[in-house]
Amino acid sequence: MSDTDSFIDEVTEEVRRDRLFLLFKRYAWIAAALIILIVGGAAWNEYRKAQARAEAEQLGDSIIAALAANDAAARANALTDIEVDSPGGAAIVNFLTAATSAESGQTEDAVAALNEIATTGELPEIYRQIATFKALTLQAETLPAADRRVQFEALAQPGAPLRLLAQEQLALIDISEGDTDAALDKLQAILQDAEVGPGLQQRATRVIVALGGTPQPQPGSQG
Repeated sequence: MSDTDSFIDEVTEEVRRDRLFLLFKRYAWIAAALIILIVGGAAWNEYRKAQARAEAEQLGDSIIAALAANDAAARANALTDIEVDSPGGAAIVNFLTAATSAESGQTEDAVAALNEIATTGELPEIYRQIATFKALTLQAETLPAADRRVQFEALAQPGAPLRLLAQEQLALIDISEGDTDAALDKLQAILQDAEVGPGLQQRATRVIVALGGTPQPQPGSQG
């Protein structure tokens, strides 16, 4: 290689280094910003996790303190005073409030707590359906049968998680209205369902016998 070629190579390499240095000076802030975002994001994520744990622990302590009250009415009142920020936490408190209110005979307060859960769109559907079901059962003596029937029919749709329990309630409404045949059809359908649990199966069987019917077990089952 000649001296001229060597000189040209050195100059070219120097130019490349100068350009690289200029590029680094021009865009180094981008790399710095990315590092700050990554580190800051990780720190913020850890902070949020710690905050969520602290909020959950505080909610748990408040619930335990409320449930330590001597009677159901006092427990219900203490639960009502708990302040909750998240929909999930509010649902837990409202379920407990409904249970203690119903225990102390405050049915209207229990229904109100359950209806609040049922109308909270941020909650999973199963929670809202459970709340609706429990509210309806608490109003068996106060809500007209026609109104309860409409809502139980919505819960008894195919694929719904509480459909068999809702079907049982529809059968009880039929009985209260004197429609024994309709009640027997619903109860027999419950027995025939592959997803029926032992408790519901026993209840349906007893009611069928009490109505003068003969329980029809699932095909292939014993007994």
